[in-house]
This record gives sequence, structure tokens and C-alpha cells, in this order.
Amino acid sequence: MTGNKPSAGHDWIDEDDSPDLSTPDYQAKLAAATPRRGRPKAESPKISTTIRLDADVLEAFRATGPGWQSRINEALRQAVKTGAA
Repeated sequence: MTGNKPSAGHDWIDEDDSPDLSTPDYQAKLAAATPRRGRPKAESPKISTTIRLDADVLEAFRATGPGWQSRINEALRQAVKTGAA
């Protein structure tokens, strides 16, 4: 039943009212447009890998809440900088 539903408020637009995309102006705009799909590319993308950690270490990082993988990454980065790795 549509009796209880409010009108969407949109008037019908005749397909003849749509712009002609084959005109040179629109063709130039379409040719110049660069498609942007998905997330922007990172400057230094991360690499997916598999690593085996002790259960207590993993649970300690997970217990700190969301972002625990980034914190592991930072801890490993610090270990590399200090030469502990």
C-alpha cells in the first residue's frame, strides 16, 4: 500500500531533458576526468605478511583496543631504530 507513504517529492524528468554527452564540450570534460575509485593510494603502502607471535604478547596488544596492529608496527619500528632487532 502506498497510501501511508509520503511522496518522494521528485518530479519525473523526461529522458529527453538530459544533456547530450556526445557534444564536444562534454567529450572534452569526460576525456579530462580521471577516474578515482577506492581509497587514495598511500605514499608508502604496507605489506601484508604473516608473523607468529607468543600468545601473551598478542593478547597484550589486543587488550589495548583498536589499532593494536599499528602499535605492533610502531614497536617493531622502534626496535629497528635502536638496533634491538
